[in-house]
Amino acid sequence: KRLIGRKFTDAEVQKDIKEVPYKIVQHTNGDAWVSARDQKYSPSQIGGFVLNKMKETAEAYLSKPVKNAVVTVPAYFNDSQRQATKDAGQIAGLN
Repeated sequence: KRLIGRKFTDAEVQKDIKEVPYKIVQHTNGDAWVSARDQKYSPSQIGGFVLNKMKETAEAYLSKPVKNAVVTVPAYFNDSQRQATKDAGQIAGLN
């Protein structure tokens, strides 16, 4: 959530680089990405991984496929952050 829809040069990202236990890198498009296990992941991909796990848990509990979900974002999110959150839902296979 802290990196989603943000550029690497964003002041908040630069502050986070010093505080988080994972490596934040600049992608070729200027966005802030996470580097882990010799791979680079966009914040939307990581959000997609989390949403996919939640989807799997819900499907196991309900014993049926889950295709739709409501994902809320904080009111202070800008358009880029909102779109990146939508992208995470699509990565997880959610509408």
